[in-house]
Amino acid sequence: MTGGDPLRLGVLGGTFDPPHYGHLALAETARVQLGLARVLFVPAGDPPHKPGYPLSPAVHRAAMVKAAIADNPAFVLSRVDLDRPGPHYTVDMLAMLNEMFGGAEFYFLMGSDSLDEFPTWRDPAGIIRQAILAVMERPGWAADMEDLERQVPGIRERVVWLDAPRLDLSATDLRRRVREGLPVRYLVPPAVEAYIREHGLYARENPDCRR
Repeated sequence: MTGGDPLRLGVLGGTFDPPHYGHLALAETARVQLGLARVLFVPAGDPPHKPGYPLSPAVHRAAMVKAAIADNPAFVLSRVDLDRPGPHYTVDMLAMLNEMFGGAEFYFLMGSDSLDEFPTWRDPAGIIRQAILAVMERPGWAADMEDLERQVPGIRERVVWLDAPRLDLSATDLRRRVREGLPVRYLVPPAVEAYIREHGLYARENPDCRR
């Protein structure tokens, strides 16, 4: 950044169970399009929108994120949610990041499917006060901005659209493919695939992933 411009940081949250090329493409598009200094990958500790969701242990999810982003110096693993008790809400996570990076301008990266559900999140008004929503369109999801504006006044001015490739990848489907012996090559980074194989993640008989 130049002059007195604030540090621009992207924030990409998720379970990352496992991280895949859709996450990386979204983060890199945002980095370039928005001029971000860094993109923080924030694995969820206890996502309140998925009660009882059978997450892999945090140690594995954090390790897979580190492996996935190792070749991009602008991508950083943040443990802000993993190292505190849950439940973990985006509005609280952003408040902590604002304390850690005082004066930074935050862009919260999300898909249009998440934007559609955004009014149901904890304190959506508090989220858009702390961060601009950088949204990637996802196949089959078209946000109704007029309806969103009625439910969360001011959101229209706090949304930017990313020209990201529409990669229809989902962690749920990737876990299924691993369980069923189908390939995930070219869907996740090689280092992530190797980690999954090495630790037996998502295999039917592995109690660690519980899925």
